[in-house]
Parts: sequence; structure tokens; C-alpha cells
Amino acid sequence: MRIVLIGQAAFAKDTLSALIEKKENVVGVFCPPDKDTNKPDPVKSLSLEHSIDVLQFKRMRSEEAINTFKELKPDLCVMAFVTDIIPNEILEYPKFGTIQYHPSLLPEHRGPSSINWPIIQGKKTTGLSIFWPDDGLDTGPILLQKKVSIEKNDTLGTLYFNKLYPLGIEAILESIDLIRSGQALKTPQNHSLATYEGWCKSDDVKIDWSADKNSVFDLIRGSDPSPGANTRFENHIVSLFDAELQDQNSNLSPGTINQITDRQFSIAVKNGNIKVSRVKINSGKKINSGDFIKELNIIEGNRFN
Repeated sequence: MRIVLIGQAAFAKDTLSALIEKKENVVGVFCPPDKDTNKPDPVKSLSLEHSIDVLQFKRMRSEEAINTFKELKPDLCVMAFVTDIIPNEILEYPKFGTIQYHPSLLPEHRGPSSINWPIIQGKKTTGLSIFWPDDGLDTGPILLQKKVSIEKNDTLGTLYFNKLYPLGIEAILESIDLIRSGQALKTPQNHSLATYEGWCKSDDVKIDWSADKNSVFDLIRGSDPSPGANTRFENHIVSLFDAELQDQNSNLSPGTINQITDRQFSIAVKNGNIKVSRVKINSGKKINSGDFIKELNIIEGNRFN
């Protein structure tokens, strides 16, 4: 099959690498224009290494982008980390259509931050979907799905990079084989079960220290490494990372710093403590907790609010 890949960043690059290794016939790659000419998108660099045409358009809805896509005469389009709106003229043009990776068990968690929210909501499982995109937002029929467990210490980072990322690339390859053999399903989503969440932003992950310990911990780990669950200390916004939940109760008011070591500090929560190893102060870089303690002269008994 003549395959066209639309995507960007590391996930698209590693998807392309897997397609090349499998000797699939990738005839073109679409990725966004370079923000920095000295740092091209990794999927662009890999494409050029293998003499695959790279096409870059600011808007895939433009007539030029659509016509260029059609000129490649694709049998299948594969979408791997796409943030632009892809028009139906592209989605429906290939002989076998278009497939897309989405890191949730659709129809749950449609939208752009579909890995953050299951963790924040305290769920024990999530997964990924390979689906046939249509003119809705993550609403097309399902080709296949894979489940993964959310372990008690999983973060956004570990869940994605250790589980959903590699499994997603495997699922794309499996889907292509199913399409080639004529066994690919198109199972309609049950829209009555659909949930949608927008981008997970800093304002969405402000810590409420009066919440139960698991809710606070889930908020922190579901926002790590981005955008970072945050709280206030004096006039500063402090985001917390690399956290660990402990069950022992310090009997202090939630949000109170109750223990400080060279590398960590712990914060009282209802019926427990949360140890923190890295923080970010305001819009600065992430620093270890020891540097945070020194920079703001933190002492035991100080309280976040």
C-alpha cells in the first residue's frame, strides 16, 4: 500500500521508523512548518534521511495541501500526533481511508489531554484506540483498542512513555496489517458514553488541600510532567512534581510542610503525607526540592494555600 503519514514530534518519528523497518511503502510525510530552521521536526529529519518527500503546510485545510496530498495517490493515510484539523477531502481520499491514534479508550476522554484526565480522575485503567477519523472530534468508528493499567504511582509521563507510546506504535502496525488483509473493523462508538475534556491547563490543576489524600495525589501525578499541579506559597505559585503518597497521618492541617530533608519535603494531607522531590516556582525551570527549600527559606510548619 502507498502510505502517507501525517504527524509531528517524537511519536510521528518513531511511527515512521517502525513503518520503514517493516518495509512499508511510505510515499510522503506531512508535518507542520519548522518553528526553528536549526531544529527541524524529528519526523522531517528521518523522512529526509530515507528520501521520503516531506510536505509542510500551515493549514492542512488549504487547497494546496489537499491537492498535494491527492497527488501522492495514497492507499492509506496514517495520523500520528496531529493537532491541525484535517479536512474530509483528505480523510476520505485514500482507497482504504485514514486511521488515527488516540491515547484513550474512546468514546471516553475525547479531546487533547486524554492521558492526564484518567489519572486525575483516579481511574485504574485506560488505553488507546486506533480509529477511523471523521468530521467530529475523536468520534469516528473504532478499528482496535488496547487496555493498560494505571498503577498507583503512574504519572502522565510514565503512563505515556512506558505504556501508551510504544503500544500505540505497535497498534498502528497491527492495524495496517488488518487493513491489508481485509479484516479491519469499523465499530461505531457509543456516543451516549462519550466524555470530552479540553487541554489540561494550570488553572485546571490547582490543588485543594481540603480534598482527600488520593484526590490530591492523583492531581499531582496526572499533571506530571505537564502542566504541573500547583499551589500558592506566599506570593509564589509552586508546581509539584515527583511526588510519593504516604499513609501515615501527621495530624497537621492539610497543606502544612511537616518534614524537610536535603532532597525532599513532605506536605500533610488528610490522613497522610505527600513527599515532593521537584518543584517549579512561578514560570521558572523545575528544580530539586533542596534548592526550593533554600531559595524560599522554607521551614517546617510553613503552609501552602
